[in-house]
Order: sequence, then C-alpha cells, then structure tokens
Amino acid sequence: VQLQASGGGLVQAGGSLRLSCAASGRTFSINVIGWYRQAPGKQRELVAVTRGGRTQYGDSVKGRFTISRDNAKNTVYLQMNSLKPEDTAVYSCYALLSSGATSWGQGTQVTVSS
Repeated sequence: VQLQASGGGLVQAGGSLRLSCAASGRTFSINVIGWYRQAPGKQRELVAVTRGGRTQYGDSVKGRFTISRDNAKNTVYLQMNSLKPEDTAVYSCYALLSSGATSWGQGTQVTVSS
C-alpha cells in the first residue's frame, strides 16, 4: 500500500486546513488508516485514525479535528479547525494492514503562526 499525503501549509492561528491521504495498491488490506504528527524535538503522536467507521483522536485535537474516509476514492481526510501554534508539525499518513505491516506516507508540513 502506498500513501500520498497533501494539503499542508501555513495558516494563522484559528484558521483551518484539510489534509488528504490517497491510498493505492492493495487498499483492501487496510485495517486502520489515519494521521500521526511529529513536532521538532517531540515524539510522534497520534492525531486521528479510523477503522470500520470508528474513529480515535489524540487528546490534544479532540473537538477541533475530524477524520473522514471516502472508500470510493481510497482517500482519508483530516479537517483541522481552530488551529493553534502547537499544532505545528509534520503530519504523516499511516495505515495498518491486515498482515500486521504498517505503511507510512511522506509527511506534509503544517505550520500555524500566532
């Protein structure tokens, strides 16, 4: 499975961005798909993932970010609202496959200015 992320950029605090992650290859083998992020000097953290209609969010983004999935397009989206400077990070698309293997897309930079 290959993952292609897009949609990052520079936004002011309080603004919004939408990230997209397009999956290709053996997409039927995807069990979980979503987003992690990593800020400079910090550990990678969960942003949001989805599996079979269920979603899980990191505590720091609950109520502000929404993950959705379009199965027809093999694409998952991350709508990010009320962005804060602490949301600045490289956001990476992630998939857990039925085999137990994981797939990571290239990161996309999100920068939130104060």
